[in-house]
Amino acid sequence: MAADDGISSLQLPCVFSPKSRQYLAVCAQDGRLRIWNTDSKTLHQEYVPSAHLSATCTCLSWGPCRTAKEGPQRKKRKSEAAQVEKVDLLAMGTAAGTVLIYSTVKGALHCTLDGGHSGGVNCVHWHPEDSLLYSGSDDTNIVEWDLQTGKTRSKWKADRSAVTSLCVSPDGKLLLSAGKIIKMWDLDTKEVYRKFTGHSTAVTTLCFATTRPPDGNGLYFVSGAAHDRLLSVWQVREDGKDKNSVVSFTLTDEPQNFDLVKSSSKEEAVRLAVVCKDGQLHLFEHFLNGPFKKPLSPSCTVQMSDTRESPMQIPLLAAALEVDPRSVVLAYGSHLQPVMERVEINTAERHICLTRDIKANLSISMETTVSKVKTPIVNAKSKVLVPGLPGHQAPLKVGSQGTEKRKKDADTKEMSIAERLREIDLSVVSSQKGAAKVEASLQTDNFAVLLVQGLESNDAATLNKVLQTNKASLIKTTVSRLPLSAVLPFVEELTKRLQGHPTMAIQMLRWLKAVLVHHTSYLASLPDLNTQLGVLYHMIESRVKMFHKLTKLHGKLNLLMTQVATNDSSNRLTDVDHTAKLVYEEESSDEDEASGDEALPDEESDHWEEDEAMDEDEEDKDDEDSDSRTEPKANGDEDMEHENESEEE
Repeated sequence: MAADDGISSLQLPCVFSPKSRQYLAVCAQDGRLRIWNTDSKTLHQEYVPSAHLSATCTCLSWGPCRTAKEGPQRKKRKSEAAQVEKVDLLAMGTAAGTVLIYSTVKGALHCTLDGGHSGGVNCVHWHPEDSLLYSGSDDTNIVEWDLQTGKTRSKWKADRSAVTSLCVSPDGKLLLSAGKIIKMWDLDTKEVYRKFTGHSTAVTTLCFATTRPPDGNGLYFVSGAAHDRLLSVWQVREDGKDKNSVVSFTLTDEPQNFDLVKSSSKEEAVRLAVVCKDGQLHLFEHFLNGPFKKPLSPSCTVQMSDTRESPMQIPLLAAALEVDPRSVVLAYGSHLQPVMERVEINTAERHICLTRDIKANLSISMETTVSKVKTPIVNAKSKVLVPGLPGHQAPLKVGSQGTEKRKKDADTKEMSIAERLREIDLSVVSSQKGAAKVEASLQTDNFAVLLVQGLESNDAATLNKVLQTNKASLIKTTVSRLPLSAVLPFVEELTKRLQGHPTMAIQMLRWLKAVLVHHTSYLASLPDLNTQLGVLYHMIESRVKMFHKLTKLHGKLNLLMTQVATNDSSNRLTDVDHTAKLVYEEESSDEDEASGDEALPDEESDHWEEDEAMDEDEEDKDDEDSDSRTEPKANGDEDMEHENESEEE
């Protein structure tokens, strides 16, 4: 029974130790490595990497139990020599590109392998004999590590895409690597021996199914991919005609944890235990002897539920096969507090449902676990500071010797944030500008906190209070201060409101736009984003299709309305009265003078006569002046004539 393969980074790593199945290594959401003892069902060791938050653990792989001295060479005491011979090493790949080697015997970090990858490590696998370790990364490279020196021994480019899975053959001569294409490498020459194509998504599971050499067409291996409900079995043939898989096993969901008992001959069947993403366990048993056309169904399917009146499913995390065909080691519950159990399964039954009281099992394991957390002893005179809003005092717990007033204050319950929001009074601030700034900051902080509380408690009233705001700046700031753990639940809540209340679509889209602007990088890093946002995508797509039809209908209605308006306006124009309100006629000048004289009043007739007499006198004077001007001219002419006559004489 070989060591477990590295688990893909799409799921949380959870692996049983090889052979004895004594330990279960789990790396939960908080980035800490926890090793549980399957016999005592207690926490055996806990290790917190220095960068457990920024460089989380992406894959785990147990090393084979052997007595060789490994790790960077240093002088050891005699007491440590025996421990090194019994050491069980555990390899941890991280998102930062480093590989950590942890020793369960020492209970500490054995060594750190870094400098080989520029991207996150997706898979690690041990060599069955030599002290070598292989790792695959997002940088498309495979690195061969030498544990005796702690440095890279070899490095080569494996594929155009990221390397997501690795597996070494039982004889240690071949290496399987996979992104979307499975490649078989010769470890002596580091050259491609065979290629296998058939998966459309990233391969997450690789494991050799037989220990036979590839010379007699007896070498088989199993592969599984993300979002794929089939496990494919491939045969390595001498003639190279191995382009398609020979056998396939059907699953209910994509594989999450995988264990296999290899076959050493044609007469020995291969046993598989596959835990799917939906929390079910499928057991298979098959004799590998050439191709088989029909997909094989599991010989037994195991589910687990609690003991309530309306039973709820308990998800299975991992499973490991033992020497006894009926015995299986199960891990179920939560990654933070898993429950381990050895179960006898009757494979003659196709479907088995196990009922367990998970709370009782957890309480037993918690009592026996040695906790390192110490509860502080609080003195009666000490003051406890409770987190609250800025500028507001939290209730203080005081001793029994205080006054009655302090006792009343101590007995009062702490107000919720919603009650504090109602009682905020900013009238103390003198400046209106300062008050506006304080109010904006308080409102933003409280809205972010209220939004998180409403999402955790599913409180519709709190969510309505936050989502009813229309201020773009407030929406932008609130979403920017939203923690990453609440982004996806918030998007799901917005999707529900868009489905149930179409009238609120404009308001919900403002929040959704802010989320996409501020948290796109986080959403893009989620592995199951397509499934989680599929409902929102299909809803938007359906509404966009309807929008095109609605715009056509809107245009036709506009045409009809304009035609109706033009008809009404034409009817109104026909009813207009064309009779003139005013008529003006132009007459001749004589008639105008006559009419003007007639129009003069009698009182002004005398003045007109005097004006005419004055005009006649002025005309007479002008005539006399003209006569007097002509006389000198005549006299001048006569003088000129006399002068001319005298000159002639």
